Amino acid sequence: MLRRNLDLLKGPLENVGLISSDVFDTLLLRHPRSQRSRMMEGEQRFARLLRQQGLRVNAEELLQARLLAEKLAYRALNVGGGIGEVRLTDIVARQLALLGLPATLIDKRIDIEIAIEKNSLYANGALAMALRQQRQAGTRVVAVSDTALSADRLTELLNYFHGPGLIDKVYSSAELGASKRSGRLFSAVLSQEKVSASRMLHIGDDEIADQAVPHRMGIKTVHIPKGRLKRYVAQADGARVEAMRGLRRQLLPPGRRIAVLNDRASFGREVFGPIVSQFCLNIWLYARQAEAQGGTLAFCARGGIGIREAFERLLSRLQLPLSIRRDNILISRLVAARMALEARSPAVLDELGREFAKNSFAEVAAFLGGSKYELSSAWNGRFAAARFFDMLGTHEGEKVLADITRQNVLFRRHIDSISEDNGRVILCDTGLYGSTQRLLAAGMPERRFETIQFARCNYKGLSEDHFPELSGLVVEDNLYNPFKVETVILRYWHIIESLFEPSIPSVRLLRIRQDGGVEGNCGEITYGKIDAAAGNPLLAGVLDYIDSVENGTQVMRDATVAWLRLKKAITNPTQLDVVALGTGFRSVDFGRSENINVLNLADQTGMARQLKSVKSHLWREAAIARDFPRLKSALLPALELAHIVRGVSARLQR
Repeated sequence: MLRRNLDLLKGPLENVGLISSDVFDTLLLRHPRSQRSRMMEGEQRFARLLRQQGLRVNAEELLQARLLAEKLAYRALNVGGGIGEVRLTDIVARQLALLGLPATLIDKRIDIEIAIEKNSLYANGALAMALRQQRQAGTRVVAVSDTALSADRLTELLNYFHGPGLIDKVYSSAELGASKRSGRLFSAVLSQEKVSASRMLHIGDDEIADQAVPHRMGIKTVHIPKGRLKRYVAQADGARVEAMRGLRRQLLPPGRRIAVLNDRASFGREVFGPIVSQFCLNIWLYARQAEAQGGTLAFCARGGIGIREAFERLLSRLQLPLSIRRDNILISRLVAARMALEARSPAVLDELGREFAKNSFAEVAAFLGGSKYELSSAWNGRFAAARFFDMLGTHEGEKVLADITRQNVLFRRHIDSISEDNGRVILCDTGLYGSTQRLLAAGMPERRFETIQFARCNYKGLSEDHFPELSGLVVEDNLYNPFKVETVILRYWHIIESLFEPSIPSVRLLRIRQDGGVEGNCGEITYGKIDAAAGNPLLAGVLDYIDSVENGTQVMRDATVAWLRLKKAITNPTQLDVVALGTGFRSVDFGRSENINVLNLADQTGMARQLKSVKSHLWREAAIARDFPRLKSALLPALELAHIVRGVSARLQR
């Protein structure tokens, strides 16, 4: 039964044994002030408290760490199915650990949070009066809130504004690990209060959490929506705060100066060191929330091996706690494609059609089956993804499919060895589109796969159905945006892959070891068995930086400068930058052994042909710097302007 006002509460209630009320924007109303504004004030107060204790962290750094901790906690919670809840004590604990601040300050920071709430809220007197009347008539009244605050802190706020005696009990989603939005918090309340859904009445402002969800459960509801004017004023206040933040960031003193870069190792240490450390801290924040649900953090061969080397070293250096199981996983797009192929998923046809448009059916069969086959002339035709399932259904195709199935049996055995049945598997990789995530989820729907990676970008123009389970922890953009410095990595993505990937083959075939375990053609990839930095001076430089870092505050400050230096190196490279970032060969992968050159040979047939050939290079800015040394000062700014125009046009078309 839906009611949009409080008329229902003015008289006796039939067949209602329990009234529950939302807290924020229902029992406690807010002055028109944004959450971002309140958070900024809290960090300013906290920064003053830290200075009194001799700790120098500015309010902007505190807010940045807090926002990052919250964002990744909620992302990990939602991707994991929304089971559980984010707690303020955990957010603050991670914020402090991230910045190298003592955990003994957690309660003091939460005290500041409560003090600001007391200045930002006011009592809903009309609702309180109606609830007191119902309570006097013998109806039990409880408060039910989706919040990061504990029940004790909620009780403190309710008593501060309404005095004691209004609420019989407070239920906090953070404390029970269940939310109203999922319905689990209502189920917990019904169980603990020993009342049926039909005898409960819930009051709140949110159309989903306070109206639609309890209504579906058979709970009576009273909807008290928040006024539009208040929402608009709060949004305007939030925009004002963000504008002021941007101005303050510009006025902050410049970060550390980057030392002279004279080789790849120094570039890795000074530039990629802070950037990779920032990425690893983001992994930690995500995994720290996810570990409450168990599961495995699985680092993908090949790129994940280098990521894990940096990640484990940073955890040790900064003494960051993490108990979630961690393993390296024998996976590649080819391995994942086999799983999706056996499941007859259309997703695999998208991937195969894009990757093998110039190959024959026979060549694709050899890549997927891992063997050479005696096939009829029909298999020599140009590969067409739409016909591939039918080809595999023929007598000849059955041989290929049998080998694919055998490989899949081995992969299932491997993944069973590193994760529990139906357990959460968090793949950790470089990026971009997340084909492995898409294909594995399609091929093994009985398991819960999700992926965290450096960047997420739909450069393929294919389906984004898997994007809700795919998180780019540093970049989530489809285009390079000159005004978002981190997106510069999309201009030359291959540098991230070469930074993390050790010099081992991609996983193509699996086999049984003598001890019964599963190994791949890439050899032993267990953590500690491979020196990921061998022959990789960029990664060696990164590890040198991590070995010297003191805390996350230093990482944040250094990363700000490092990103600007990397942007300059990619978009306007010097000869040293070209050498440092590398212009060698990159593996095509997906079961193939061929490589492609980052920079093709210069076209010597004239300037017009040279300009036209720029698009054929993986790193176009480097090609311009090499082939047009005298014109690069004009061509590179023109290319940057083209990206600005493209970005604005893309936003206008949304």
